[in-house]
Order: sequence, then C-alpha cells, then structure tokens
Amino acid sequence: MEEFFVSGIQQVGVGCVNFSEAWRWYIDMFQMDVRILEDDTVAERMLPYTGGKAQKRHACIAVNLQGGGGFEIWQYSERKPVPVNFKVQVGDLGIFAAKIKSRDVKAFHDELLQKYNKIGPVENTPSGIASFIVEDPWGNYFQVVEDPYVFIDQKNLSGGIVGAMTGCSDIDRTIPLYQKVLGYDTIVYDKEGQFNDISYMAGGNGNFRRVLLASSKKRKGAFVPLFGESTIELVQVLDREPRKIYEGRYWGDPGFIQICFDVTNMRALERHCEALGFPFTVDSCKGNEHFDMGEASGHFTYVEDPDGTLIELVEAHKLTILKHPHIYINMLKRNREKAFPKIFFKMMAMNKVKL
Repeated sequence: MEEFFVSGIQQVGVGCVNFSEAWRWYIDMFQMDVRILEDDTVAERMLPYTGGKAQKRHACIAVNLQGGGGFEIWQYSERKPVPVNFKVQVGDLGIFAAKIKSRDVKAFHDELLQKYNKIGPVENTPSGIASFIVEDPWGNYFQVVEDPYVFIDQKNLSGGIVGAMTGCSDIDRTIPLYQKVLGYDTIVYDKEGQFNDISYMAGGNGNFRRVLLASSKKRKGAFVPLFGESTIELVQVLDREPRKIYEGRYWGDPGFIQICFDVTNMRALERHCEALGFPFTVDSCKGNEHFDMGEASGHFTYVEDPDGTLIELVEAHKLTILKHPHIYINMLKRNREKAFPKIFFKMMAMNKVKL
C-alpha cells in the first residue's frame, strides 16, 4: 500500500470580525508576523459548511519563525460574521483552546501582563509543564505551554501553535481519529477531576476527563523543523451538558474554525480515513487537479471527528519563495520526506509584517 504521512500541525484557523485588527493583535502578543500567504477570494469548495453558497473571504496564514504551526486568520468579506451567542466553556464541543509554545513561560507571562490583563496565573498542567491561559479580546482561549525548542531565534519568548484542546462528548470515540489517522499514538496522561491549569477559562472549575496525546515517532516532511512536536488534548465534561461551538453557524465564523495538518499522499490517506469511518467531507481536487491559492497550490480536504469538529488536511504542491522575481518550489518533484534546509525558512523572514 502506498504510504501517507502527517508532518504536523500546519495551522489553526481563527475566524474573526475584523481581519486587520485581529492580525495586529496576534502579531503584538504572539509574534505571528511572517506571512506565508494571503488572499481575498471566494471559498468555492466549502459549500457543506457555508450554507450551500460560495462565500468570499479575506484570509492569511502567518507563522512565528521560532517554531510551531501558524494561524489562519479568516474573515468573511461580504457576509457579516456571526459570533457564538454564548460563552464558550471548557469542554464545549469543538476546538475551545489553542496551545501556544514559549521557551520561558514565567518570563512570557510577565511580559504579556505589561500590556494585557485577560491572562490567568502560571499553573502546571497534569504532566507538570508550566502553563497559563490567555483570553483574546474576542473570547478565544490560548494555553501557553513551556517548550524549550526554538527553530530560528527571533529574540522572542513566544512560539507558534503546538496543539489544541478539543471538547468531546465521548473521548473513546474520538481517540482513533488522532491515534490512527494523525499519528498521536501515545497517551501522555488520562486523568479525571478538577484542574488548576484550566480553571481561568469559563467553566474551568468543573469536573473533566482529560487525555493528552503525543506522537512516539519522529515526523517527516519539508516543514517538520518549523512545526516541531505537538500534542492534542481531548476534554470531556463530566458534570454538565456541553454545547456545540459551531451549532447553527458557518465555517469561518468567529472562533477556532479548524485544526489543519500538513500531509503527503492524500489519496492513500483518503483510503485509510474511509476504512476507519472518517470519510472526506470536502475534497478540493476530486479530479486530482491542483487547487490554486495564488502564492501556493495544493490539495486540501476535511474530515469530521464524531462531534463534527473540523480537521483540515493539506498537501502542498507548489510554494512561492519570492514574488519578484518569481521563485517557487515544486513539491511534487522533490523528496517529500526530506526537510527543507534552514536557509529556506530564513528567507521567509523577508515576508515579515511589522506593526
């Protein structure tokens, strides 16, 4: 059987009501300042999640070169975004928090407190890692976790995305998607009770089952040095009925839209997903064509977890390095398992956005 592999978390989608304002805030707070791509086009292939109508949107993918996945910052251009009409709580169904890395959590906590006040205290996670919670101005939660890995030192304390916290109605039904499809085959912890490290978030004083998943195998692929290691945390509420975060709303509305993974050999992955009961719900290249995203082209698909949380899978085919002159990499003609050299990533710094 032809092999597929998953290289790591490419990005977490963050829907917003004001694209420019949100990006500025994420640059200021988390140094998500290197533009990978940006466009203002029509999302024609997401009809199952956009009311059956193609919707125009303004989106970018931005990363922090110190390592980790990026943000896909996303706003409807013509349709008015619809925020969630209740306060998202720990364990609500969907992605309720993204994990951000820092090489020095205490110092980063002190730094952020100098300019922002919706920040919880430093607490240890169930695995003993220093962490704290940040709530952005639009109600999205970020768990900052200590991670010493720095890819390209930018003299910052922050890094990129290293995971997500996802609410599940039944963790045991959800685990196979992450273990058998996405490669998070190791259970770091599986605990029940009350937890100080999440108590700052709404509903965080309740009783939960928390399962943290990691990968036992070294990831491979072009972007692995940037992505680094990541975890997925599944959270199940034990003392209340959780609400579905995107109930009655569209993909792209404010909140954490999806978590996206960088993959290779999409068709082999499709067969594997179908065999496990997680079929593609969206396929951008049903005829095996290339989906053009302006500065890049590739193939994207979506699957759902048992509660409808969206997982995006992206296989890159072409990547633009420089616009003028136009320099690009044809991903299909290189060894897909081989990591890009560091000089490639350093060139990304030419696309750094300044406040």
